[in-house]
Amino acid sequence: MKELSNIADNLKLLGDKTRLAILTLLKEREWCVCEFVEIFDMSQPAISQHLRKLKAQGIVKEDKRGQWVYYSLHIEDKPYIQAVLDQMPDSKTILSQLNKSQINIVCE
Repeated sequence: MKELSNIADNLKLLGDKTRLAILTLLKEREWCVCEFVEIFDMSQPAISQHLRKLKAQGIVKEDKRGQWVYYSLHIEDKPYIQAVLDQMPDSKTILSQLNKSQINIVCE
């Protein structure tokens, strides 16, 4: 029953469209927090809160490089999340829908 509860908690996180879009973007490459701030027009603390929830459930992992934190997917042990993400559009489509087809961010 604990495993079922964990799966339900993980899938609940995908119910938020920002988190779902973040995970969809992470399918193709790792992203820096600063890039997500620009893409979603949200504050850094708001983006970090979304990522903190995903990291707490082991869905993403972080890699600190200097002052910046880069995130990547960590769903090898979560095929049900992979199944959802397989149905999502590619990054180009997501960025286009957010009117962000040109992302030229350099995290310094």
